[in-house]
Amino acid sequence: MLIETLSNESDITAWNAYVEQSAQATFFHRAEWRDVIKQSFGHNSYYLFAKQGNQVVGILPLGHVSSWLFGHALISVPFCVYGGVVADSEFIQHALISKAVELAKQLQVDYLELRNQQAIELDGWEEKSLYVNFCKIISDNEDENLKSIPRKQRAMVRKGIKSELTTTVEHSVEDFFTAYSTSVRNLGTPVFPKKYFKVLMETFADEADIITINDKTGNLVASVLSFYFKDQVLPYYGGGTELARQSAGNDFMYWQLMCHAVKKGKRVFDFGRSKQNTGAYSFKKNWGFTAEPLSYQYYLVKAKSLPNVSPTNPKYQLFIKLWQKLPLAISQLLGPMIAKNLG
Repeated sequence: MLIETLSNESDITAWNAYVEQSAQATFFHRAEWRDVIKQSFGHNSYYLFAKQGNQVVGILPLGHVSSWLFGHALISVPFCVYGGVVADSEFIQHALISKAVELAKQLQVDYLELRNQQAIELDGWEEKSLYVNFCKIISDNEDENLKSIPRKQRAMVRKGIKSELTTTVEHSVEDFFTAYSTSVRNLGTPVFPKKYFKVLMETFADEADIITINDKTGNLVASVLSFYFKDQVLPYYGGGTELARQSAGNDFMYWQLMCHAVKKGKRVFDFGRSKQNTGAYSFKKNWGFTAEPLSYQYYLVKAKSLPNVSPTNPKYQLFIKLWQKLPLAISQLLGPMIAKNLG
């Protein structure tokens, strides 16, 4: 068995073919993320894959985030909720992880992070259980999907419907970026650059779209960028303006996305990652989704303790309060310089 690093178009084709056929692999294991991260943030990546003969039998995508603010890390996969190793056997799995540890030591990072959906038994590694994921099977019948939403949340969806909101499916990031950056600023966290979303939409043109909601006079209410992978829809980045709260715009938007996904033949609604006991966590639970813990595992190289760059960290609370007061244009200008280091 050989372990190599992704380097040419032939490798990329073989890598993505493996992702498509593997039940363990996620959208974020796609090889294109390597170039998305490089183009958008300037970070290098090391996409390790194991081969037996000409056959790919395991993959481990790694991104190197180097930051004077938050330290140096090797992450599978930066800016993605899932990652980690995918392999045909436990032996191959551990061989790839050993290679990743070796690389982490060579690069002298602070830590190596695997963003697993399920924990792997690894000696000498530490685990963090800050995040949960919300995922649900949806019906091919819209009425059944609406009835499956708990009563109070269903009332919010109906409020959005009665507000005569309009829905547009598009690929332009302009309105999306306004809605998204407004929400992120209001949360007190740095926004990603608009360039990142343009790169995403260009790279995954056939596997991504944006649903934008406007009120009946054409004012922007909310917008969400979603990915489509196998039988899944993954709403990944979204946000709303002040009008969203008045008209239940976010509730209506996710309902419209669910209907759109059904028409595209998708049967799994992956509502994504949330930190436990946050507003986003409560919102998704109110939709009737069950929280499933995500297992993020860490191998400490230079670091003495687990990293904590989460907004829930008390030491960031003053920064968050100050950021929330920034004019939107200033937050859009300054945010990308910080956000690119978060991984």
